[in-house]
Amino acid sequence: MHDNFNYIRDKLLKWYRINGRDFPWRHTKDPYRIMIAEFMLHRTKAEQVAPVYKEFIKKYPDVKSLASAELNEIKKVTEHLGLHWRAQHFIKSANYLVEKYNNNIPVNPENILKIPGVGDYIAGAIIVVCFNKSYPVVDSNIARLLNRFFNLELKGEIRRKKKIVGLSEQLFNSHKKAELLFALIDFCSLICKPIRPLCLKCSIFQRCMYKNKNKRQTDSYSPSRPLKSSSV
Repeated sequence: MHDNFNYIRDKLLKWYRINGRDFPWRHTKDPYRIMIAEFMLHRTKAEQVAPVYKEFIKKYPDVKSLASAELNEIKKVTEHLGLHWRAQHFIKSANYLVEKYNNNIPVNPENILKIPGVGDYIAGAIIVVCFNKSYPVVDSNIARLLNRFFNLELKGEIRRKKKIVGLSEQLFNSHKKAELLFALIDFCSLICKPIRPLCLKCSIFQRCMYKNKNKRQTDSYSPSRPLKSSSV
């Protein structure tokens, strides 16, 4: 089992260095900015979020500036993202951090989870990207990859299953946690898709039990020819 985690990390990190996408929030370790990015990315494509995120951070570069903002002004910046209820997350989280933590985001996972609007995934992203600590970061995409690779055949809301959470925690026991998270996000978006995964373009194809069981032939692939980068 341990060897499989090393295998996944090694293969996906190599894939990411060639094919990974580039977004502004991937160039910061500031937990505030990661939190804002994750609020915006909820049910929204990263390419759509990128310009809004840049404008938002320029206008509200830290917790203090956001806490003093008017809700209607925030909505004007984020209106192109839809899901207008998200604007409440920005205000409530900023006010909470001003009152409880002197404009800072706490390091402890239990305290991070108390921030309004922050759930398990956002907390995990902050912890691994900003604080470089091991933590089970699981969304539906990462859960899908683990479910397939280990042929767990779990159904339903699998990202909350104890088995998936445990596997994720082991997977993120890595020296390159942030890079691994970004690699997983891009790999699941471009290769290990929900429907018709591109198994023959998959870097972990050889050990994936999903491949061995299903024998998917979704695309032709030459191992000597890497995928073109989809960076933006």
